[in-house]
Amino acid sequence: MDYVIRVCGAAGQGIQTIGATLAKVFSRSGYFIFSYQDYESRVRGGHNFYEIRFSDELVSAPRGGVDLLIALDKETLEVDIEELVEGGTGVYDSKALEKTMDDDRFVDVPMGDIAQEQAGSRLMANTVASGAALGMLGVPSEIMGKVIEATLGTKGGDVVDKNKKAGDAGHSYAKEHCPKCAFTVTPAGKERLLIAGNEAVGFAAMASGVKFYAAYPMTPSTGIITYLAGKAADHGLVVEQAEDEISAINMALGASFMGARSMTGTSGGGFALMVEGLSLAGMTETPVVIALGQRPAPATGLPTRTEQGDLLFSLFAAHGEFPRLLFAPGNPQQIFSCVNRAFDLSEKYQVPAIILTDQLIADAEWSLDGIDLDSFVFNDYRVRGDDFAALKEYRRHAFTDSGVSPLAIPGDAKHVVVTDSDEHNEEGHIIEDAETRMRMVEKRMLKKMPLIRNEMEQPELYGEEKPDTVLCGWGSNWGVLREVTDRLNAGGRKVAMLHFSELYPFPDYEGRPWMEALRAAKKTVCVENNATGRFAYLVRAETGFEFSSKLGKYDGRPFNARDLEKELSDGHVG
Repeated sequence: MDYVIRVCGAAGQGIQTIGATLAKVFSRSGYFIFSYQDYESRVRGGHNFYEIRFSDELVSAPRGGVDLLIALDKETLEVDIEELVEGGTGVYDSKALEKTMDDDRFVDVPMGDIAQEQAGSRLMANTVASGAALGMLGVPSEIMGKVIEATLGTKGGDVVDKNKKAGDAGHSYAKEHCPKCAFTVTPAGKERLLIAGNEAVGFAAMASGVKFYAAYPMTPSTGIITYLAGKAADHGLVVEQAEDEISAINMALGASFMGARSMTGTSGGGFALMVEGLSLAGMTETPVVIALGQRPAPATGLPTRTEQGDLLFSLFAAHGEFPRLLFAPGNPQQIFSCVNRAFDLSEKYQVPAIILTDQLIADAEWSLDGIDLDSFVFNDYRVRGDDFAALKEYRRHAFTDSGVSPLAIPGDAKHVVVTDSDEHNEEGHIIEDAETRMRMVEKRMLKKMPLIRNEMEQPELYGEEKPDTVLCGWGSNWGVLREVTDRLNAGGRKVAMLHFSELYPFPDYEGRPWMEALRAAKKTVCVENNATGRFAYLVRAETGFEFSSKLGKYDGRPFNARDLEKELSDGHVG
């Protein structure tokens, strides 16, 4: 069983309300969920959709095709109808849309009238639509009632009761008027959690000990500051909406210098403003974590769409040479791991860490069986309290064999903690001599880099042990590559997936199974959401290996499993 529901309409019509409600119902019913959104950069109007995929088996990517189409505007009946699969069904309100469909695939549900009759307000037509969708699928409406209680409970019992009545009425109407619905929903298992990408980033940051977060809101990273702000009072966090991205990163650096684990978040345009601060972090060896949510560029580009175009920008941005960490998670478990490791390694080696997400993974939702809190590590690398006071002397940038100097907290002892954005000596004071300059560059860059590289996790190699074709990707394409790998292998191909979530320093590769698989394969395809193969470029630069082909998508939309499988089968796969 594998179904896709797409809720379509204009901004302001409550598309998110319906989509989020259905996703919660299915996850609490025990199904595996993957949902994502496609929306325009406007508060009202335009054409948008919220797509929920649910299955009795793991799903982690857009599938392609729609089984149940919920139309809240006329454009849906002209555009999204093309996505209906064989046996698919559409739901609409002919009175509200002022249009009657001469198409037996569509069921006319008077959502507005039902909402008015049952709840006294046509505004609850969205709840009717949610109930109708569940009725057509044969899903009991009781769980929807619990979701309504959990979501609207703070608004009072009258609001909850009216929404329940509206949902139940939509459920009954659809069951009665859609006897030919071809959906067969199998019983699911235990209730599952549901988490969005930005929520997972925020949760992992809290579990990693973050105490300060500053950001200027910018799609698609805004959800992180929203999540953390909602948790601030209960968890002792300081969350600051800065006036711009320059202020945000400098606030984070200041808080980090004073001893707080600190983070900021932005998108490409905001990161462009942060690069001087990034360089300051490199010079002063101040740990900081940056969440960079990618979207199509240049300039404002498509501000609410998805892309993987900022890889090399994040790698080479900021003036001068200094180490940095680059992570690109592709699912909730990788988000937890990458964010936790970003905080840990950033503080351990006193370097900035960048977590690359994108609009797809930032706004997507997945079901989870649970979160293993024991998997999070917290190592305090700071010199504090009595340990700091016991030192005979303190030099913030002392030369060491590893290049890592003691990281103390100003004011925690009698010793003075000094650093400077100019080149400096071990005490942190400005210098001009050549010898100290050379030793500091060697300390910051040449000594730390090999140690950090040894810490990087190897990429995931999945599928055939001796593949004819290797599909390679990074970040948010984990789910679609894994699914397509399974599909192609089920069809008799010999395919493996190679996925990177820890990008830089580039993992050691000589003698590794994944590198041997690449070299032995007849065809190697690098799949990315950009036009020029930015990750393929990085692999060639680091290893000398060149992929036999590159497959890019740069229209601002994600790959889906159906279309990617077809495109790969048309000449890309051996």
